[in-house]
Amino acid sequence: MSAAPVLLEHPSSLEHDTGAHPEQPARIVAIERELAERGDLGFERVVSPAVERSVLAAVHPERHIERIERAAAAGGTQIDADTVVSAGSFVAALHAAGGAVSLVDRLVEGSAPTGFSIHRPPGHHAEAGQAMGFCLFNNIAVAARHALDAHGLERVMIVDWDVHHGNGTNDIFHAERRVLFTSIHESPLYPGTGPASDVGSGDGRGFTVNLPVPAGSGDATFRSLVDHVVVPLARAYTPQLILISAGYDAHREDPLADCTVTDSGFGELTRSLRDVAGELGVPVGAVLEGGYALSALARSVAVTMAVLGDSGSERPVGDPVPVVALSERALERLAEFWPGLGEE
Repeated sequence: MSAAPVLLEHPSSLEHDTGAHPEQPARIVAIERELAERGDLGFERVVSPAVERSVLAAVHPERHIERIERAAAAGGTQIDADTVVSAGSFVAALHAAGGAVSLVDRLVEGSAPTGFSIHRPPGHHAEAGQAMGFCLFNNIAVAARHALDAHGLERVMIVDWDVHHGNGTNDIFHAERRVLFTSIHESPLYPGTGPASDVGSGDGRGFTVNLPVPAGSGDATFRSLVDHVVVPLARAYTPQLILISAGYDAHREDPLADCTVTDSGFGELTRSLRDVAGELGVPVGAVLEGGYALSALARSVAVTMAVLGDSGSERPVGDPVPVVALSERALERLAEFWPGLGEE
């Protein structure tokens, strides 16, 4: 009997008290309710451990970790206009990072074929030394660094489809060719980073791929960028692990942005990444980021999990996804670093 996909979770996610805030405990409650109605979609629930301090410190300097720890111990603080620390936030953040790390361990060691780490606070805005944008620690960056350091991987691909640019992940791996970071995000929009011209630095030039899209972009644009840019990048890079920064605020119902992706659109994005991972013989897993329309978030997480967990299914035969102009321009830009990309 094959191993079940895993759902990493921890009750401390409900103790990160943000008050009247879009990034609220009700996000987890909504997801839990949806999954309960769907019988957990065949996923094995696993209680996430707290991340080891040394693993966290591989990305975040000790002074940053201590700052969050002290703020929580003092009862909480407002880091900036968007980012809150409560008494329960430090423990929640340790388990959010720990869930992502545990997911990587299970995927790389082969004890789970795929999985989803569902915690709060989210992580992709957190810079190495600064919490911001609802995020305290950069969960997916900590997990990717752990894949390099603990498992000896040489190529990890991160695909970030959250509607806001993952500035923290972008900058943490900016000069690192062992992590290929790709981001599809609305622009202009918070945090104002991620122009197409940002391609990384030093040895990492060409391994940061920013794919900004205008307001109103929906399934056609996101699917074109994934199928005609991100998937060919995966084939060229041949990662040993694919991680998805899975935010759902590009959904047409989300109040914090203006994209129009649907539930089924997120399912198709997932299917494309699942299929290329299968083609390459590498594991793929997701880490929760944003998504603030509660019903849309819950439905889209469930759709993502259903597709990830159904590795034997094939995409129905239909019309191919058109190559939109944004995809054509991206391929032209990337030709400097990835010659012949998209020609297969």
